[in-house]
Amino acid sequence: MEAIINFVNWITGIVWGWPMLITLGLGGFVLSARLGFFQIRYFPYIIKQTFGKMFTKAEKGEVSPFQAATAALASTVGASNIIGVPAAIMFGGPGAIFWMWVMALMGMGSKFVEIVLGFKYREKNEEGEYVGGPMYYMKKGLKMPWLGSFFALMLMLELIPSIMVQANSVSASAQEAFGLNPIITGVVTLILVGLVVVGGIKRIASTTEKLVPFMAGAYFLAAMIIVIVNIAEVPRVFGLIFGSAFTPMSAVGGFAGSVVAASIRWGVARGVYSNEAGMGTAPMAHSAATNDHAVRQGFWGLFEIIVDTLVICTTTAFVVLSTDIWTQPGAMDNPSGLPAAAFNNFYGPIGGTLVTVALLMFVVSTIIVVIFYGEKQAEFLFGLKFSRVMRYVYLASIVIGAAGGAQTLWIFLDIMLAMIIFPNMFALFMLHGEVKDLTKEFFTSKEYYLKDIGKA
Repeated sequence: MEAIINFVNWITGIVWGWPMLITLGLGGFVLSARLGFFQIRYFPYIIKQTFGKMFTKAEKGEVSPFQAATAALASTVGASNIIGVPAAIMFGGPGAIFWMWVMALMGMGSKFVEIVLGFKYREKNEEGEYVGGPMYYMKKGLKMPWLGSFFALMLMLELIPSIMVQANSVSASAQEAFGLNPIITGVVTLILVGLVVVGGIKRIASTTEKLVPFMAGAYFLAAMIIVIVNIAEVPRVFGLIFGSAFTPMSAVGGFAGSVVAASIRWGVARGVYSNEAGMGTAPMAHSAATNDHAVRQGFWGLFEIIVDTLVICTTTAFVVLSTDIWTQPGAMDNPSGLPAAAFNNFYGPIGGTLVTVALLMFVVSTIIVVIFYGEKQAEFLFGLKFSRVMRYVYLASIVIGAAGGAQTLWIFLDIMLAMIIFPNMFALFMLHGEVKDLTKEFFTSKEYYLKDIGKA
């Protein structure tokens, strides 16, 4: 068994190095270029179409574009936004944040393309609900149903250890903060998640519509207060970010120093992991939305990246850098604990509790949505009845993971994720011409863009 673990770790190290960064980083750039960097050219318009329409209600029985976006956001806004960012700073230097921003901008191309394709190739299931995602555009767009089935199988299986890891982080946080037994945490999480996922996508969308803005807003507000109090440090923080993005960073206090290659690697990785652009998960939530055009729904993918990476991750970075918590002795020993330490120093004991509660909420919302994603894979492969069976397999894995069970499964997490990303990015490249045509149609048609800006 040890030999298998060592081999998987070795393969994972190779795959999640430059091959993955080139696939997602350069891939996102190429897709953005092929679409004429629309995310920059039409940025003000896209903001009006998303942030400006956040509170537009859907008709009864429908999923609004904003609800679909918050469902997808619930999956991406997770523990990594709080604990992943300081790790990138400690191992890649403050310059990693610059490369995270670059990756977010380029990732908009990948996320837009996959959401538009998901919306275009969606279909209705036995219950009359829209379902879509990479497995559908691989089957109907690429005419490669075997690749769609491979994608669906890998994601369906990958989500079991993924949920276990998420549940374990919930139980570990609750045990450390409140002394709760991991089994109790697991059962409570199981009940909370179960009550939501049993209601299907409409209940999930209704829940995330309320939960995501609240949890993200509360964390952002508490973090921004720290940044505002340290406002005099902001110019220095920008100097650190831009300065060390292109030049090596020498050791400072508890920070051991970094080279430019490390800044790029950690920044690109953080951008990729935080917003899931190119992973193929977001289209599953967006395909359920009611909208008049696939491109208009695709704009909500950009909304997600702005909220997830450019707002929440950046805020965490500014808290860590403006308070100088990253230069304190021992900072390198526990990078994940730096935000909690910064909150603790500023707000007192309640600060650490606030971060812990935010982590718990982020992770629970993530589990809710990834179970829905898993059900959609099972439905695609084996039908609606089997998807219900997988729902309960996923729910059971919450308690197993919370108790620390099946940890040997966790080593397969990253390698299985790679088996999802590579075929999805292949599909995006093969089909992006269709998205280019749809985008051109949207921005030149009197029914859509020209009508919106009063030039129809």
